[in-house]
Amino acid sequence: MDRSSAPSLPPEPRTIEETGLTLTFLADLTLKTMYALGSLKGHEIAGTLHLPFVHVVEQALDHLRHEHLSEVRGATGFGESSYQYVISEEGRAHARELMEQNQYIGPAPVPLQTYIEKVHAQSVAGQMITRDVLKRALAHLVVNGAVLNQLGPAINSGKAVFLFGNPGNGKTTIAEAIGAAVPGTIFVPYAINVSGHIIKVFDALHHRVVPEKADGADAQPGVLQGERYDRRWAHIYRPLIAAGGELVLENLDLIFDPAMKYYEAPFQMKANGGTFLVDDFGRQQARPRDLLNRWIVPLEKRVDYLTLTTGHKIDVPFDALIIFATNLNPAELVDEAFLRRIRYKIHVIDPTWEEFREIFMRETAKRNLKYSEEVMRHIVMEYYIKPKRRPRAVHPRDILDELTNIARFNGVIPTLSKELVDLACQTYFLKM
Repeated sequence: MDRSSAPSLPPEPRTIEETGLTLTFLADLTLKTMYALGSLKGHEIAGTLHLPFVHVVEQALDHLRHEHLSEVRGATGFGESSYQYVISEEGRAHARELMEQNQYIGPAPVPLQTYIEKVHAQSVAGQMITRDVLKRALAHLVVNGAVLNQLGPAINSGKAVFLFGNPGNGKTTIAEAIGAAVPGTIFVPYAINVSGHIIKVFDALHHRVVPEKADGADAQPGVLQGERYDRRWAHIYRPLIAAGGELVLENLDLIFDPAMKYYEAPFQMKANGGTFLVDDFGRQQARPRDLLNRWIVPLEKRVDYLTLTTGHKIDVPFDALIIFATNLNPAELVDEAFLRRIRYKIHVIDPTWEEFREIFMRETAKRNLKYSEEVMRHIVMEYYIKPKRRPRAVHPRDILDELTNIARFNGVIPTLSKELVDLACQTYFLKM
């Protein structure tokens, strides 16, 4: 990605007013930081808060000194940022009171409205993907041409997608490849401030940070090393977040930590600007109807409604490419009203015999096995045609894994022989 396709940098705040926070809020966060981490230099506090020292953090520290909540204990270098700041006894008492309200410590949050504006500015909708780009993204798979023709427009629409079909045909793998193919990078805040309530957004498990790049590396994504911007935002690749059978309705609203007293953003909010995969849809602990009723308005309006513990609701963008993957019949899972809101329903069909052969040849090559057309015909006849079994895209991989394990157990070199293939297929396929 060249620099022209990168998102605009969030400008570095030059004053407390430009942070969107109040002096009191920032001073309280600074005090909690000192309480938790101990004696710190000015630049260390600024680094923890991801804010510039000059005119921002220094004002918060001045405020704490004037209120007798902190003290200065000398310097180890030049400038106020090298001063050692320690919390006073009065400051400790006040910090404990603040910790009772919430124990959030880390990068200063950004205002909710600033977050909303940034999501809209870097929306996943309108991120165009071409046929060539999609083919490269799916090059590790054998995908039917009809399916490929439907996937491209679905991605470019930014609308919800239903991938359905028999198990083992690569729906999850296709969805993951789609998520990885969406172009560009985005900025997400580490946290958001909503009237004093803190919502953590950045998630190191789901958000991949774009490394900073050296000057002159224009062909690479990333911010130039040392470039100044609002460091309260993390520069990440467009996220791909997947949730399977463990998904419950509670995961789709703000998650309040009663011990830490701040919130964790739900999956779909963390996926904003990227892709959210609901895998094995219909097998979640929550009933499909309940899950979809929760999203029927957000899918239509592209706005989600989240609830604070006070009962107050907030509006946040619903800006992820939502992919439902299921091996169940969509018509039996949801009603017509909801299916209408899922614009693209794509049937991932069983592979043709030519596609099955191509998959088998690729899997043998991965394992350094010599492909045999004779053995291939034997497999098709004995384990598909005679028992009237339909091929699945996952079968070649699984059969060859079984074959390899059997060969190793018997102390022989894995080969694509009829004997090893029969042993593998007899243990893999269930005899009815």
